[in-house]
Amino acid sequence: MSHTFHIPVLGLGYTVDTPIKVAPYGISSVASIVDDIAIERIRANYCKKTGRVYEEISDKAEDSRARRITAYLNLMQDLVDEEFERIKNSDFATNSKLNIYFELLPADSPLRKQYETLAATTDLPEKEKLTAALKKQLVKGKIDVNIMAKVDKMNVNEKGELREEIYSDALASLRGFAQSKLQSSVVLSAGMNPRLYAYLDNFADFLPDSEAKLKKKIILKVSDFRSAFIQAKFLAKRGIWISEFRIESGLNCGGHAFATEGFLLGPILEEFKQKKNEMIAELFDLYQKALVAKEIEIVATPSMKISVQGGIGTASENEFLMQYYQLDATGWGSPFLMVPEVTAVDLDTLNDLAEAEEEDFYVSGASPLGIPFNNFKKSGAEKQRLQRIADGRPGSPCTKKFLVSNTEFTSEPICTASRKYQNLKIKELQKQGLNEAEYQQKFDAITEKLCLCEGLVNSYYIKEDILKPKENKAVAICPGPNLAFFKGPYKLEQMVNHIYGRINLLEGVKRPHMFINELKLYVEYLRKDIETNFKEMNAKKEKSINNFIAQLQNGIGYYKNLASDFLNLNAPSKNDFFEHLREFEAKIVEIKNGMLATA
Repeated sequence: MSHTFHIPVLGLGYTVDTPIKVAPYGISSVASIVDDIAIERIRANYCKKTGRVYEEISDKAEDSRARRITAYLNLMQDLVDEEFERIKNSDFATNSKLNIYFELLPADSPLRKQYETLAATTDLPEKEKLTAALKKQLVKGKIDVNIMAKVDKMNVNEKGELREEIYSDALASLRGFAQSKLQSSVVLSAGMNPRLYAYLDNFADFLPDSEAKLKKKIILKVSDFRSAFIQAKFLAKRGIWISEFRIESGLNCGGHAFATEGFLLGPILEEFKQKKNEMIAELFDLYQKALVAKEIEIVATPSMKISVQGGIGTASENEFLMQYYQLDATGWGSPFLMVPEVTAVDLDTLNDLAEAEEEDFYVSGASPLGIPFNNFKKSGAEKQRLQRIADGRPGSPCTKKFLVSNTEFTSEPICTASRKYQNLKIKELQKQGLNEAEYQQKFDAITEKLCLCEGLVNSYYIKEDILKPKENKAVAICPGPNLAFFKGPYKLEQMVNHIYGRINLLEGVKRPHMFINELKLYVEYLRKDIETNFKEMNAKKEKSINNFIAQLQNGIGYYKNLASDFLNLNAPSKNDFFEHLREFEAKIVEIKNGMLATA
């Protein structure tokens, strides 16, 4: 691995072609393969740009979703291979892509050190020898893909009859990846889907070959140790190995926010650190037995990486996480939205992000999935949503139907962001005889939902100028709150140099430590949860909230010890860290006392 960071998936369209842009430089990234409609259009766009023949895969073609995904992933691999070979076969020269490849590498990379030796060498034969040796060691970044495991709509045929399970959205996406020529990983996120997990061992690439190697690997995106272990055991029993646990902050991240039960990132990482070896041993025992049943023999334990993402903002935070928690890599997501050559952010949205303040980024109820969603107040989609409400026409037309799930009013599932659902739900609400405040609260909850299927890919269409004349132009974007501190735009080299501490893009910016930022989000989440459930509070919910509070308090105690003994902070920063801990400790007590007083 050339680099010690990766670029996680960002929305449906923001990193959909990021691997093409960064993999030739040895940087791994993750593309969403949820939206096969967008993927087909993007493939057509790349074929046009690169002079390739484009053969459309119609949505009426057999297994069209999987075939579209396979075709696009194969095209991405071809484009990355071609650019990588161009870089590899070019000469070292100031600002050449070959030089950039090596200059992006971290300082302690053996390749970087060899490159510096080459630059200092004046003897021509020796220089040629070093050049040849260096070029042989170049490696491409991985073209990884993301599947939200529970976004798994069942589909129907042309007669409206339900199709077999293998044609569900998630299984078809997996098949599209499995049948591609990529040798990379699928990142499974958003919880456990037994149907999808049980489908994995249908493909030989997920099983060890004659040399005990995996052509395709599984990465689990997780937010706590317990659920990670449960999922890994489920898969190990079926002969599927987890090659990486990608730990993500429950709330201090972009996209959907999967809040833990009060477990903060530091204690979660500590648990992985303490239990990793024990976990690997137990998983390998299950894995080995499952492979024996498949007549596959494996002796050595496969590698298992642990990485973290969500809210990392400085080189010192990055370094501490890597060293103290003994991690293999970190993920830097939202800051790359400010790097136009890497992500597909249209100019208007880019400018809005650059001018945004902290309060413009918030955890919302905008997702039709019913999962907290990181939203941006200045996005075009949010402005359009409010305008539709003002015009008396809340909700969106539903064309792609990837997130349909609700059957309150219809036999066929519909999306809660759709105009159809919101009209029916509001009519039901109007009959309830609520007072004005209660009515408005419920009305706002209904109409807060956004169309993500279109909104999260429109930015790509606008930037590439392939938006069709009558198509919706509203852009939805879901950055993590950490983006408030990055004002950009930046070049790829600038962001990579920031990650590795060669420059500081946040010079002079007052920003709390990432652990404090996450704690703040959890305290706010707790307050909102109590407010929302106040009138319907029961013993079960009260117990859940008390457990949540106890975990937050345990987390604060953990951070006090960490800051005293291990956290590498200068005196003013350490004082700020402790002051913030005391502040949020007091707020938690205040919230708890308020709940008890009104119980």
